Amino acid sequence: MRQEFHRLVVETRGKGLNMITRHVCAWVQETGIQNGLLTLWCRHTSASLTVQENADPTVRRDIAEFFDDLVPESRSYVHDDEGPDDMPAHLRTMLTDIQLTIPVMNGSPVLGTWQGVYLFEHRRTPHRREIVLHLLGE
Repeated sequence: MRQEFHRLVVETRGKGLNMITRHVCAWVQETGIQNGLLTLWCRHTSASLTVQENADPTVRRDIAEFFDDLVPESRSYVHDDEGPDDMPAHLRTMLTDIQLTIPVMNGSPVLGTWQGVYLFEHRRTPHRREIVLHLLGE
């Protein structure tokens, strides 16, 4: 049994879903581990991780608009240290998650035909986000 770690840095352009599938799959293949369990951990409280549709970009737009409606920035929040998108970003992260676990078989993450791995940025301004990847297997 082996384990490998990697830090993936994602530069976001503001709110929205940022596809990281290619980077994740490439790193898994570089490790040489054929079968195991991949964990992705987002080191932030105002961005999250998700597996979602990877073919039609209108799905990502609809998801972003849904979250804007579900957790509006226009509501009055007590916590607004970094602006009106601060607390909504924390709430959106709670509704998604900061961790994913994906099985690895034959040297690749086991994703469905239309599944992609995304960093979901919840802040309006660009950010530099760090995701830790941990692969345990053989």
